[in-house]
Amino acid sequence: MKKNITAIIPARGGSKGLPGKHLKPLLGKPLIAYTIEAAKQCALIDRVIVTTDDEKIAEVAKKYGAEVPFIRDAELAGDYVPIEPVLKHAVEWLENNENYKTDIVVYLQSTDVFRKKRMIEEVITRLLERDDLDSAFVAYTTHKNFWRKMDGKYVRLAPDINYGPRQKKEPLYREDTGLACATRASVVKEGKRLGVNVDIIPNDDDASSVDIHEEFDLWLAEKILSEGRRTIND
Repeated sequence: MKKNITAIIPARGGSKGLPGKHLKPLLGKPLIAYTIEAAKQCALIDRVIVTTDDEKIAEVAKKYGAEVPFIRDAELAGDYVPIEPVLKHAVEWLENNENYKTDIVVYLQSTDVFRKKRMIEEVITRLLERDDLDSAFVAYTTHKNFWRKMDGKYVRLAPDINYGPRQKKEPLYREDTGLACATRASVVKEGKRLGVNVDIIPNDDDASSVDIHEEFDLWLAEKILSEGRRTIND
């Protein structure tokens, strides 16, 4: 049976680190346009929704082909509001106001532009092919060692991974759901971004770590693109 697949791109207007970041020009195009275009290029996606509290962002999003069926309420656009209730609100709004039932939610961040075209396709395909999966997402593979502070002491994470040459070490995976993440709508409606049973699409492109939240990040992204070091949505 055909699944209804909805891409949801959150873009609130009250950014503090880089005011107006979703509309900041990157090589002459608004930042949010890159993510909208990436979603639109994926034939598996039925609808591309931008959820925003900002009329200007809504206007630009529509210009680049996204739907903005509602303006997000202020209580879902504060500095400390996590993404989970924002995704849940979008899915339930479509269901309650348009009688449109989403089966798979594709979460994409406009601040992550260095995604490969295959990333979006792969996270969706994993869920279409495997009924046992709740979510599939992109993750950066790293061989670094990580620590955290617990009860005043520093504790190494994954201590069972032995120190040794990088080439022989088991990798760790840094969750990069902003690049591409697909989750069943039933899980999103429970207030979760990811379910319990997940699959990971490994990624080792350093440029994908550029998540644009400050002026330096924007400068770096433009430098990478203008010098031809990477392309977007290839």
